[in-house]
Amino acid sequence: MRVVAKLGTSSLTDEHGVIDQRALDKVGAEVAQLRDAGHEVVLVSSGAVASGLPALGLTAEQRPKDARTLQAISAVGQARLVQSWNDALAEHGLVAGQVLLVPLDFMVRTQYLQARATLERLLELGVVPVVNENDAIADDEIRFGDNDRMAALVSHLIRADVLVLLTDTPGLMDADPRLEPGASLIAEIVEVDHELESLAGGAGTARGSGGMASKLAAAKMASWSGVRTVIAAADRPQVLVDAVEGRPGVGTTVVAQDRRLPARKLWIAFALPAEGRIVVDDGAVRALTRGGRSLLAAGVVAVEGEFAAEDAVEIVDRDGAVVAKGLAKVDSATLTAMAGRSSEELFDHSGEAVHRDDLVVLP
Repeated sequence: MRVVAKLGTSSLTDEHGVIDQRALDKVGAEVAQLRDAGHEVVLVSSGAVASGLPALGLTAEQRPKDARTLQAISAVGQARLVQSWNDALAEHGLVAGQVLLVPLDFMVRTQYLQARATLERLLELGVVPVVNENDAIADDEIRFGDNDRMAALVSHLIRADVLVLLTDTPGLMDADPRLEPGASLIAEIVEVDHELESLAGGAGTARGSGGMASKLAAAKMASWSGVRTVIAAADRPQVLVDAVEGRPGVGTTVVAQDRRLPARKLWIAFALPAEGRIVVDDGAVRALTRGGRSLLAAGVVAVEGEFAAEDAVEIVDRDGAVVAKGLAKVDSATLTAMAGRSSEELFDHSGEAVHRDDLVVLP
């Protein structure tokens, strides 16, 4: 099988926010076991900033807040992070290969194919790719935000069989264990819905940028890519091996869906934040969900929020239920003026509010 394993900063650092080599060594040993069993493994690793802070004489408590300084620190730390992974993997005769990605690598077709070809060749050469966001040059406006979503996109990119999201909790619980001591692990999820998303809560620890909410969002993305996802505790013995082999109790498993979205639509559906909403009539709902059509202004009932052309928007029915998500062809003010009018009434006779190539129908 082809495996993507993601480790967040909180799973790689000690209580002082410093990279814990023992945590990397544990994962390195489990990666070696998977490789011996014939599996291919790609690591998605956070921790560049945590690696860079000590090199610059800073503690986790002194971590700067401004983006430019953090980008500079990540540039210092990235080399040290990969060296830590090299050390962990070399103990088992394995070689790490650094791959730094940005969102455009998944949004632009030529870059997408180039990234896939590079990762495929690394795997053919027996290398363990260590993937991270290229924080040093990442655009503030267009970035992954956390490595959970990037791990899901990498899983899609290389056609992985399983994604393992390693964290500092056993998985998704049926209640907040900090408030409910009797909270139980949810062992399997067939489909991620709003109730489960509310259980996931907000952001993670002070040392990491993610949290259970981002892991559940990533698992949803991977599921729509046909990839089984396991959310599990990084410090659990044999966690990677058990997750890949599908042993019960290892964590929360999110079942893969039958359908597989293209990478660009996966990005639109789950990675881009919605800047507004377009309320549509019943006829438009049928055209979108059954006919695979573009959304036309004639079917628009109302426009909520302010957005620009090419911003992501949710398309909802009259009751407020989300039907689809897509990229707006025009800004909110223009669409408000177009709403309810037929294509023949509009000056360009297209009347498109969201083109079908930029639209994803959601369950």
